[in-house]
Amino acid sequence: MFERIKEDIEMVMLRDPAARSKLEIFLTYPGLHAIWGYEIAHWFWIRNHLFTGRFISALSRLLTGIEIHPGAKIGKRVFIDHGMGVVVGETAIVGDDVLIYQGVVLGGTSLERKKRHPTIGSGVVIGSGAKIIGDITIGDCSKVGAGSVVLKSAPPGSTVVGIPGRNVKEKRKCAIDLDHGELPDPIAEVIKLILQRQDEMEMQLKALGLSTTTINLDELFNKKSEIEEIFSEGAGI
Repeated sequence: MFERIKEDIEMVMLRDPAARSKLEIFLTYPGLHAIWGYEIAHWFWIRNHLFTGRFISALSRLLTGIEIHPGAKIGKRVFIDHGMGVVVGETAIVGDDVLIYQGVVLGGTSLERKKRHPTIGSGVVIGSGAKIIGDITIGDCSKVGAGSVVLKSAPPGSTVVGIPGRNVKEKRKCAIDLDHGELPDPIAEVIKLILQRQDEMEMQLKALGLSTTTINLDELFNKKSEIEEIFSEGAGI
């Protein structure tokens, strides 16, 4: 247990630029307190002291705002950053070196007593407010964007964004990566392509001497420019 605490503190020093000292981390990081409380609760749970495990888990949730079921399986060097509202279900499995931000839910979709929560691979980053639901697998070294709702499995190295979550990029390299907000926006990319195609069609019609609309052209152009600006920002172009 003491080796686990030491390893976790050193991991936070690497991942959190706000950390100033090991003492500060030990005393003031609820994400680590929740993991350590889980370790104690899990020890009782796997030895069939189910009530004791659940009671310790409830105390940990009361103190940290983070709910980890004692039946879940959590790997090494898992860091829950600003963890208020994080929920990890009973049959969830979380690999090593996973970074979880506030409001993340690893939830279940079945009332049956079976594997009903997600399996998270090693090196995964899960952004703020993301919901990963059901017995699905998020492959090693993947990234789940903030606010995404993931209902289907994703292969290793994926970047999953949106509602419902879609894999918009593969072969992501494993790295200590805190960027979980600036991710590709597939909807913005589609809108951008549609606007580009509209430009091409309007130019072709003008070349043929045909009118493209009967409304005020200046007003139409201004509205179109506003839409292009909004979705260009969303697509990161």
